[in-house]
Amino acid sequence: MSENSEARPSADELVYNFRRERPARGFAKFAVFGTIVGVLGLLGWQLYGQGQGSDLNSSGGSAVNTGGALTHTVAKGRLLVTVVAAGNMESAKNIEVKSQVAGGTTILKIVSEGTEVEAGELLVTLDSSTIEDQLNAQKINLGKAQASKIQAEENFGAAEIAVQEYAEGIYVKELQTAEANINIAQENLRSSENLLEHTRKMSRKGFVTSLQVEADEFSVARSKLELQSARTAKDVLEKFSRKKMLKELEAKREAAGALVTSEQAAFNLEQVKKTRLERQLANCEIKAPQNGIVIYANDQGGGRGMGSSSGVKIEEGATVRDSQTILRLPDLSNMQVKMTVHESKVERLKVGMPANVKISDREFQGKIITIANQPEPGSWMNANLKEYATIVKIGGEADGLKPAMTAEVEVLIADLNDVLTVPVSCVVEQGGKFNAWVVNGPNKFERHPLTVGLTNDKVFEIKDGLKEGDIVLLNPKAMVEEARKEEPRTGSQEGDSYKKYGAAALKAEAEPNVSKKASNGNDKGDKPAGAQANGSVAASGGQPKAAGGFKMPTVADIMKQDTDGDGKISKDEADDRMKSRWDQNDTNTDGFIDRQEAKEMVDRIAKMIKSMQNGGGPGGPPAAPGGQ
Repeated sequence: MSENSEARPSADELVYNFRRERPARGFAKFAVFGTIVGVLGLLGWQLYGQGQGSDLNSSGGSAVNTGGALTHTVAKGRLLVTVVAAGNMESAKNIEVKSQVAGGTTILKIVSEGTEVEAGELLVTLDSSTIEDQLNAQKINLGKAQASKIQAEENFGAAEIAVQEYAEGIYVKELQTAEANINIAQENLRSSENLLEHTRKMSRKGFVTSLQVEADEFSVARSKLELQSARTAKDVLEKFSRKKMLKELEAKREAAGALVTSEQAAFNLEQVKKTRLERQLANCEIKAPQNGIVIYANDQGGGRGMGSSSGVKIEEGATVRDSQTILRLPDLSNMQVKMTVHESKVERLKVGMPANVKISDREFQGKIITIANQPEPGSWMNANLKEYATIVKIGGEADGLKPAMTAEVEVLIADLNDVLTVPVSCVVEQGGKFNAWVVNGPNKFERHPLTVGLTNDKVFEIKDGLKEGDIVLLNPKAMVEEARKEEPRTGSQEGDSYKKYGAAALKAEAEPNVSKKASNGNDKGDKPAGAQANGSVAASGGQPKAAGGFKMPTVADIMKQDTDGDGKISKDEADDRMKSRWDQNDTNTDGFIDRQEAKEMVDRIAKMIKSMQNGGGPGGPPAAPGGQ
């Protein structure tokens, strides 16, 4: 078999993918699923039996009935391979209108959702009473801060003048006084010395007594001491008093300057607070930044299903936090579709692929612009569901389109002309290879190995193994015993095990008894206790596990909605799914869902799933993965 054929999925895998790409989104859908599959199977059998299959005609072939066997004539035709998914319209450019009030506030008035508004039009009025009170108190604090700042500035000015006054006035005056005292002391000393000399002359002539001489001598000594004191006073003034006084005055000036800086900062802070409150007061009236249509930001969080928890509902009286989105104003001239694609199909998609978007009775052309590399968040009801967000940009005019419109998107994977095709029911996979049975005569059927190409889940592209005009069985398993045989894959088992499981497979081959033991230690290889018919083991606590990737909820899962941690779920904390069944879940009618009531919810869900698995309920049990 060629490399191309090995890369293609088998017919059984295609059926498996087809079914698992449609996981149940509610308990009722599990029961409906079996009914739908049965009806579609009966309808398909009738179409094939009557030879009127529209898919076959579209592929260029026609169904005939030869010898009681349903057949198909191989012909060339067009093969259109697409991926179809549902999505919702959204604007590629949404302007979000958010609350800018710190600490949160309450919506007093809000424009009705869906209203078309113009730029500058009032959208939301928020409660401003608390902000007004804070603003009035802040004005008082600002006045006090301004008074303190002015006083500090005046004190600093006085301190600067005091420094200049001493350096240029008081010190100069004191220095002049010291110098004057020295001069006076010098003059007094010279006078005393002249008087002493005259007194001594007169004493020698006998005109003055010795006592007078002694008095004049004492006067000279006193004048010398006074001169020395005056000179010391000047030195002290110049060397110490001036520096000390300047230090004291400059220190007071610097302290006054620092206080000015501090009071200025305090004033600025109070001013900023006042400005912020004024801005928040202005933000209590939210106006439209551009023309647009109003959409409330009532987003659902936490994925799908009963496990999701909705955010705050936007309405009058609702409390909104700071920076919370209240409204969106989408640009209706720039629209796109956001769809989710199952993991089994997302690998087929590439950025730039063309797409056809159908909305109601209108069709638009577009192309894929982004494909998420991480799956969308799921819920505990569909824990195994993996879907990837894909954005399709709509080209050209998009008049009349509005956000949240449902769209059906068909992405073109390949458009092949003049290729051989056969219905998927003609192809049987055996041992990893594809085969078809060609009619060589009445009740003569010959197996032809095939090399298949692309498929659209209706027909296969045949690259080798058949030629135009060949008549192949439409239902080979019903007519040929050989087609019903299961064949092992080619290649040694050791090689296949090593390729699939690695080196550990060789050890398992060497110890076959170990590999056969069941988890309960039974050497006979029996199924472990609790194993179900489809091979899945019941969840802990004996609770059944439903098909389709559904994960049984636990009490802990439900109690996660208890956001305030009081052990009970209030109606405000509950998600939309729980609110819709509030009276049924609140069995004691106390207005709360406690742990006991959550356990009762889990028990009811378990009984419902078990009933559907045992054939109870409409449509019989839900189909297990893989169509078993």
